[in-house]
Amino acid sequence: MRRFPSSNEPALPAVGPRNDWQTIVSLLPYLTAYKWRVAFALACLIGAKVANLGVPIVMKHIVDNLAAVRQLAALGREQNAPGIVLVSGLGMLVIAYAAVRLSTSLFTELREILFSKVTQSAVRLLALKVFRHLHALSLRFHLDRQTGGMSRDIERGTRGIMQLISYSLYSILPTLVEVGLVLGFLVVKYEAYYAIVTLIALVVYIVFTVRVTEWRTHFRRTMNELDSRANSRAIDSLLNYETVKYFGNEEWEAKRYDENLQRYRTAAIQSQQSLSALNFGQQTIIGTGLVFILWRATQGVMAGRLTLGDLVLINTFMLQLYIPLNFLGAVYRELKQSLTDMDRMFTLLTVSREVADAPDAPQLAVRGGEVRFSRVSFAYEPSRQILHDVSFTIAAGTTTAVVGHSGSGKSTLARLLFRFYDLERETGGAITIDGQDIRDVTQETLRVSIGIVPQDTVLFNDSIYYNIAYGRPDASRDEVIAAARAAHIHAFIETLPKGYDTPVGERGLKLSGGEKQRVAIARTLLKNPPILLFDEATSALDSRSERAIQQELDNIARERTTLVIAHRLSTVVHAEQIIVMDHGRIVERGTHAELLRVSGHYAQMWALQQQKSGEPAGQMAEPAGGK
Repeated sequence: MRRFPSSNEPALPAVGPRNDWQTIVSLLPYLTAYKWRVAFALACLIGAKVANLGVPIVMKHIVDNLAAVRQLAALGREQNAPGIVLVSGLGMLVIAYAAVRLSTSLFTELREILFSKVTQSAVRLLALKVFRHLHALSLRFHLDRQTGGMSRDIERGTRGIMQLISYSLYSILPTLVEVGLVLGFLVVKYEAYYAIVTLIALVVYIVFTVRVTEWRTHFRRTMNELDSRANSRAIDSLLNYETVKYFGNEEWEAKRYDENLQRYRTAAIQSQQSLSALNFGQQTIIGTGLVFILWRATQGVMAGRLTLGDLVLINTFMLQLYIPLNFLGAVYRELKQSLTDMDRMFTLLTVSREVADAPDAPQLAVRGGEVRFSRVSFAYEPSRQILHDVSFTIAAGTTTAVVGHSGSGKSTLARLLFRFYDLERETGGAITIDGQDIRDVTQETLRVSIGIVPQDTVLFNDSIYYNIAYGRPDASRDEVIAAARAAHIHAFIETLPKGYDTPVGERGLKLSGGEKQRVAIARTLLKNPPILLFDEATSALDSRSERAIQQELDNIARERTTLVIAHRLSTVVHAEQIIVMDHGRIVERGTHAELLRVSGHYAQMWALQQQKSGEPAGQMAEPAGGK
């Protein structure tokens, strides 16, 4: 039996609004898996900043030596021994300057090499977890969400992880390390004035940036929401391209899309205006701090307390701090954006699984395949009951058909059998397979044991071969072709220029309804499960194709437990049991002949369909190949 990734993780509780620290804490487990790489990367980061600190120090000595050499040259003593020593020392300083600059680059690149695996692995693991979690959520969640907007949330969230790690490790943390080193050096080597002014400017700068950026955050959130909404509407419209064309509503769709684009434009303009105000305020703070520091250093040089090299050193330190600090403002804004984007993705992980396996749930053991619905009651919404106390048994190896008018609850039986929804244990009744409550076994083994041919067949945007092989991905090519032959679609595929490699298009729209349904039948034949469910399996076929495929369906249903949900009564006349439903209740049950003798709901539907087909109302239409 195929094995799939386990979905037995406990349901995650829904939570309220998350703050940035909660988002960061949620990310940490994905980084600590590579703690040694992180430690080495941080060591390289510190090494790079120490080397970077040495650059202006070496430059100071170069400038001071140049000043001394020029002074000796002015005195006409450039050929004496002290001059030679100064010049040779100057050469060594130039070499040292190149070495420390190269060391800075070397440590920086080593840091990025070490941390690249951490970043990409964290993105991969988290994206995979979100993907699996979305597949583990109930059908109700996916019916209520718009796939386009949700896919954008995941896309922005994974990109936000890379940006968060990149900005924090490559910008914020290095800048903080450098600030600490520079402040310490200024206090030890020079007067505390320089460190105090620098620290005050840094604090004012950071407070101003954080306050204004926090104020701007809601603009970004609004932009994200409007972007997701516009994208959802665009994708929804394009997926329903044919419907739009049928009703000539291209301009209506364009108008709806443009309404969202206009709202996004307004939010984007407000965001840019506030960004400009933030940038101007940051530059004002930086400029003011530089004026105070350089004025004091200039006075020191004029008074002889400092050398020209000291002035260069202090100025270079300030530039090394303020240039990345200026960038730090942009980094903080991007960091807030990344956290906002990540929060939307992490929020998806907090959605509780409506249908979840118990931690110790056993595998389903199918022996004969008896399916029993016991007093099943179900409602999608509390105010609208769908099924009312439905009870019936499908004996192992037999076929039971469920018929009824639209809205009678037939398809809900299929969804419940697949555990797309769970029944309430106290009031909802139970569904069992060979005496095992399907709520107590793993969803994986339950769904592996059931094959379905749905009424509305949706195919992947891939080749015909891929869509048939999806029933059992490890099947050989010969087995896939054999399934296609059994579904009477092999000959059609062979006429196509690319054969089995022919792409079917979005949702299979390049194929006709009948061709899509045959692919679905072939996919189920390849899966070869012990329990079958046919939900209007031949509804999209013409009469000739229906008879041919109905014969094949009858053949594969032989000695398998089969539930047939049907609208065309002629396809189920040989079922061992026919159940008639009306408004969520079973109103009749029996064989075809027994139900005709009762002259109830089934007999009325049979007579109506026979009139439409032009046959006498009492005639039993015999489909090819009965059981």
